[in-house]
Amino acid sequence: MWKKSKWLCTAILATATFSFMFGNTTEAENALDPAPILTPVQSNGYSVLFDNSHGQTAGQSDWVIDGAFSDFADALVDEGYTVEEFRSVDPLTLNDLLNYDVFVIPEAQIPFTASEQAAISSYAELGGGVFFIADHYNADRNLNRWDSNEIMNGWRRGAYLNPTLGMSSAEAAALNGVVSSRWLSDEFGVEFRYNSIDNTVANQIVAPSQSFGITTGISQVSIHAGSTIAITNPSIAKGIAYLPTGLTSAANKWSNSVDQGVYAGGGIAEGPFVAIGKKELGKAAFIGDSSPVEDATPKYRNEETGSVKRTYDGFTAHNNGELLVNIINWLATDETYTTFNGTAITLDQVTPRISIEDPLLSTEILNEPWRQPNAGYLWYDSSTFANGSYGSTVDPTPSVTYSAVTPDVLPVDGSAFNVTVTVEGLAPNSTIQGHRIQIYLTGGTAISQVRNDNGTWPTGYGYFDIGTLTANSQGTAQKTITMRLNSNVTATEGTLRLKDADGNNVITKAVVLGEGTGNEGPPEDPQQEIEIGNYKLILPQVLPTHGEEFKIGVEIKGLTAGATISNAQLQFYLTGGTSISQVKNSNGTWPTSYGYGNVGTLTANAQGIAVGEVTVRINPTVTSTTATIRLRLGSSNNVLTAPISLQ
Repeated sequence: MWKKSKWLCTAILATATFSFMFGNTTEAENALDPAPILTPVQSNGYSVLFDNSHGQTAGQSDWVIDGAFSDFADALVDEGYTVEEFRSVDPLTLNDLLNYDVFVIPEAQIPFTASEQAAISSYAELGGGVFFIADHYNADRNLNRWDSNEIMNGWRRGAYLNPTLGMSSAEAAALNGVVSSRWLSDEFGVEFRYNSIDNTVANQIVAPSQSFGITTGISQVSIHAGSTIAITNPSIAKGIAYLPTGLTSAANKWSNSVDQGVYAGGGIAEGPFVAIGKKELGKAAFIGDSSPVEDATPKYRNEETGSVKRTYDGFTAHNNGELLVNIINWLATDETYTTFNGTAITLDQVTPRISIEDPLLSTEILNEPWRQPNAGYLWYDSSTFANGSYGSTVDPTPSVTYSAVTPDVLPVDGSAFNVTVTVEGLAPNSTIQGHRIQIYLTGGTAISQVRNDNGTWPTGYGYFDIGTLTANSQGTAQKTITMRLNSNVTATEGTLRLKDADGNNVITKAVVLGEGTGNEGPPEDPQQEIEIGNYKLILPQVLPTHGEEFKIGVEIKGLTAGATISNAQLQFYLTGGTSISQVKNSNGTWPTSYGYGNVGTLTANAQGIAVGEVTVRINPTVTSTTATIRLRLGSSNNVLTAPISLQ
């Protein structure tokens, strides 16, 4: 197979830039916009293409290389791969794939046409690697009656004879070219099962000698509501990671599963959670859940609702990231054998199936879709998508966010103290009213008062109105109020809560009660410490956001005396992944862009503690009052991630 990436290997070794490294949640994008490309500093000569033409951003999914699959994409870039996204309004063709070494299909939500299936098969036969990432059954994120497992397999449960069963004429027209078949089984020797398994970890991992080295160093892989895989042709498909035995529907099925959820008690009989395949000159890999691949930096808004998505840090859990990178390395490597017959691995047995996995005997237990979509949303018509979603042409409406800054310790002797409330994302120069605040103990007992405008205090304790907040020209409103606590309080912990005019809880924040400073605000130049496990960051309580530099202390414990850490990197980023920080270089200069900065070389003392300090500044254009700080060791080992207030 002729591959541009290998042919141009020496031509791209000098490339040293990242394009679209982090998502931009302030702009809408669609298939007509340029697709992101991530380019390594030192190329290994291979390229990986991620599909984003089959609903990969539907619902809460955000499976794109500059969104909630960015940890995976960045790890591949660190390995030397060029990583690109495929966008198109036309069906996928073989020509779209020929210039790439690996094609990744993240959890599709729109079925592949017969011609697209043929293109993928031909691509693999010619030497390409294909990575199929599915999920659990009933994960119909765009409510079009097709789940990712059904899409990968080629047939819809309970609708094999009519793939558009129950659809309107417009929906059926949008699926022109989609036909029922056992395509994945026929071409790649596997089918994704329709089970939905949760509350466990894949810990039966085959030996590296039985996985072509892919499982080297792998002992556990996450599954959070996922499926397993049936081996239908052992000559071309092999399981490499399995769930534990002894699983039950009562304990291990996903709570929203439409059937028994667990088909064979786990283990080998349940089928592998991760599998690999050989397709003529090419290869394939399969995983039954997107959770091990995702991270917590979604890029786009929900296409149906317009809400901000919430995704999770799965790539860095267990050995997920290492396994995924190993899979890509194997998929990208050309080998001449065309089946697993005659190789060093032991062939699997065919996975036993249950009757509902027979296309002609399968039934749809619940009505589809599992709920009706919001009025006006049509999964096949991007003009109906919410602002800020992928497919929309309209930028998102900024979300209103709230934050509150208090003293480190709230005094329980009746002394007054200040609380500063910040609201951003408002209409410029607008006003809002009706917000109420209180501090309460476990159990709900109110212990706080807010001082009246005339300087007097209320006679009771509870929620009090904080008055009018007025936004500036950037849509940010800020107000400082004076509070005090009941002097009879002996507790050491409480909760601060702010409600909006509709009674919604917009801030719920744990606070420390004790012998405070007795003043009306936090002490001068207070420091805050963020500590997770053996990793600690020490930084100012209030971070300047106008480009002023400040110091951050880094402490790493649990090391061997004299050991050095040279791959520690630090950054601040906003929701969605946009980086906003720079770390000053050792020569006193500043980087030209925002992103991760090296902490330098840290050496452990006799107690196994390494300490260092870096100088940081934040992009002066930032108006957000909240961000996330992250410390990582290397590209995919995030060791400390925590929310942070910007003021």
